[in-house]
Amino acid sequence: MHGAIDLGARQAATRKQQERRAQAQAGGGSAPAGAPGGQYVVDVTDETFNTDVVERSQSVPVLVDFWAEWCGPCKQLGPILEKLAEEAAGTWVLAKVDIDANPQLAAYMQQMGVQGIPFVAAVVAGQLLPFLNGAAPEAQVRQAIDQLFDVLRKEGILPDAPEGEAAEPGAEQPAQPQVDPVYAEAESALQRGDLDAAKAAFERLLAQNPRDPQAKQGLGLVELSLRVQALDPERALREGQEKPGDVPAQIGAADVEMMSGRVDEAFARLIAAVRASAGDDRDAARKHLLSLFDLLPPDDPRVGKARRSLQSALF
Repeated sequence: MHGAIDLGARQAATRKQQERRAQAQAGGGSAPAGAPGGQYVVDVTDETFNTDVVERSQSVPVLVDFWAEWCGPCKQLGPILEKLAEEAAGTWVLAKVDIDANPQLAAYMQQMGVQGIPFVAAVVAGQLLPFLNGAAPEAQVRQAIDQLFDVLRKEGILPDAPEGEAAEPGAEQPAQPQVDPVYAEAESALQRGDLDAAKAAFERLLAQNPRDPQAKQGLGLVELSLRVQALDPERALREGQEKPGDVPAQIGAADVEMMSGRVDEAFARLIAAVRASAGDDRDAARKHLLSLFDLLPPDDPRVGKARRSLQSALF
């Protein structure tokens, strides 16, 4: 549990603001996240963070999802976290922070040394633990959450569940459907940082079912990670700026932008490369752009916009 951050100081510094807000809401307001019959996902702001996250974490773990509207990977990870929070039915709560609308929390995230989003922190008993940085397939996220709560339980720092409420995370749960062993192999490889083995496992899954969206997304994210891992990000972006006619340079810069959540910039860069090139270079830029589309939900408006721009560039 190295890296835990005590949020007590932040809580004390804004307690008066919380008291004023509570007085203003006395007699009204909606039920809190995690309330019986209710919801386990809550939008959190600079003003409500202490009440909805820090104080709540004394009785139930809270996962905090830092996201932004412009962040493509955030739109992959967010729905997965929301689904898992609803499945958990109150054993943990998901708090969502739009960093564009909440500059204090965005600055706090940067102070923790976080360079990009999506970023997920776990808050337990007032202690903040950096947890996930980047998007991942559902199976991997589910396993990571289970492992986190198992460690917290073994460390003895999970808050006790009040009598009558759901059992603590990590406790014995009803049997779950069996996971495809190849998925388990991919998840295990990702956990130990073996991207090549994860790639091979996702490729086998797609060979069995070419339409498997989870395997397709997992393979795409692994391949993007491998490409960016082999680059110097600052140099790749610099070369992308200095060599507008060099398609490989534009592809490398686009990968770095995509990995950091700058989706519109990555798409625009490759569309410009398609428009300015010909022959094999043009085809390489086009195919790479299509591969990046697969990393986002098909109904993402940015994908639709970029597809229209690509058609215009091609014809």
